[in-house]
Amino acid sequence: MKGGPFLKEIIDWKSPARKNKMKDRLTAHAVLRASCILQKGIAAKLTQFVYDAGAEIIDYDHYVDIEKNYFYCRMEWTASLEEIEQDVLRARFRDKIAGPYRLDWDLRFKSRPLRLAVFVSYELAHLYVLLMKCLSRQWDARIEFIVSNHADLAPEAARFDVPYHHLPIDKNNKAVQEACQLALLKERQIDLIVFARYMQVVTETLIRPYENRIINIHHSMLPAFAGAKPYHQAHARGVKLIGATGHYVTLDLDAGPIIAQAVKTVDHRKSVADLVAVGRDLEVEVLARAVGLHIDSRVLVRDGRTIVFD
Repeated sequence: MKGGPFLKEIIDWKSPARKNKMKDRLTAHAVLRASCILQKGIAAKLTQFVYDAGAEIIDYDHYVDIEKNYFYCRMEWTASLEEIEQDVLRARFRDKIAGPYRLDWDLRFKSRPLRLAVFVSYELAHLYVLLMKCLSRQWDARIEFIVSNHADLAPEAARFDVPYHHLPIDKNNKAVQEACQLALLKERQIDLIVFARYMQVVTETLIRPYENRIINIHHSMLPAFAGAKPYHQAHARGVKLIGATGHYVTLDLDAGPIIAQAVKTVDHRKSVADLVAVGRDLEVEVLARAVGLHIDSRVLVRDGRTIVFD
């Protein structure tokens, strides 16, 4: 039998009755993200752990920050384990590898789709790309519900049979509505929140419980052209690049760790409407890319900086 004592430990845990239920086992991919101070043999220890579990590595990548002497790794392998065995695997990794090597780590078993909540205001294009990626199964994710401070997109949500929660916000009810949002997120056990052009500033009520699990998109006019009509300001100044940034949300508005970016050159022939259209297309592209990278567990965050294993 392939594998070492670790695999035997899992098998021995099974009672004879459970051994007859092999057909009920969950076949899934396991994804490990880990980082630590660079130490001799750490990469070998990680791969040996997978071998001892009797699994096959299907994707491996690591990066060493030479200046900071820091090691980052993403490793994916096939796994066929019941949920209780997944807990055994996590505990074994924590005790044998993560603890001794002082790892920051996350081990995810992709046995169910990630649960998404999408926050919107008016923009349809950004919502549509998320819906299409999930419905076409390009992503291992499902949109559990949509939250909006406006009712405009409710018919679109109904078209795809996605629950839509209209929670209008003003200066007097922000705290109450955010409490409602948080209750919805907890009830549906949401894994990731996506701000698809949600035109509201959120507070720590939402941000702190979902650190590095809220993704936002914004145009590249910040910080030079902040406030109202940024594309008008950019046009007046004759900008030559339009771009978009997808990032995690932090208490520092629009300054969270960057996941994905894209730019496109423009010239004096472009009207304000042309610039807006270019910016919207880039935002849709970058938002989808950032969300997809997160869903696929390809992003690590440390000290406000992302390591993206694309």
